[in-house]
Amino acid sequence: MVMDALAKPNENETVLKVRQFIAERGADGWDKAWEEDALFWDNGYEQKALVEALELDSSVMNLPPKGRALVPGCGRGYDAVYIAHKLPYTTIGMDLSPKACVAAQQYADSSPLGKQNKLDLSFVAGDFFTYNPEEKFDFIYDYTFFCAIPPALRPDWGKKMNELVKPGGYLITLAFPLDGDRPGGPPYSVNLPAYVAVLGSDWEKVLDKIPNEVIGTSVGRMRLVIYKKL
Repeated sequence: MVMDALAKPNENETVLKVRQFIAERGADGWDKAWEEDALFWDNGYEQKALVEALELDSSVMNLPPKGRALVPGCGRGYDAVYIAHKLPYTTIGMDLSPKACVAAQQYADSSPLGKQNKLDLSFVAGDFFTYNPEEKFDFIYDYTFFCAIPPALRPDWGKKMNELVKPGGYLITLAFPLDGDRPGGPPYSVNLPAYVAVLGSDWEKVLDKIPNEVIGTSVGRMRLVIYKKL
């Protein structure tokens, strides 16, 4: 998902509508958002910071030639499609909303990246916190999943990341929105210590920087941070 909205009046209205859906329906509120096309996070392309991350020198992030990648909260699948196009990885996009996964598969089937190559890519409608795949992942990419979940679930997020990433694997995070003490959500405000606190001590931070290309309302509210599982 891409939540760099919260700027234009119509976007603010859509944010409030999504919050109402979730307040009334719980997790099913995300599916209602897709049904109502209340997709304030959907900007139509893969994140530039992800492209940057996957171009990093191996001295920063030494990914194996082949492996497995997971994108929780994948939305329409832009980032998952890009990963599967860029790397010969078995890539899984996961979203709580079945409608999101249908839209993601449609995007994968119709996008130029999907048409250029036979992608080892699938989309799973399910709950990240109860997900128990047979194999762990070489890296997980989290852009706006962390900020979409209630802060009370962040310890469970950290626990699950520890379970799912292989030793020597990576967690690529695009920390957003860095909004200080702003209340309310989703998207909930995040800060870098919040990630570290719930991941625990079995990780090494290998990169922490402002992405090379940040646009619009994301300026000043985003960092690219990568952790390696020890």
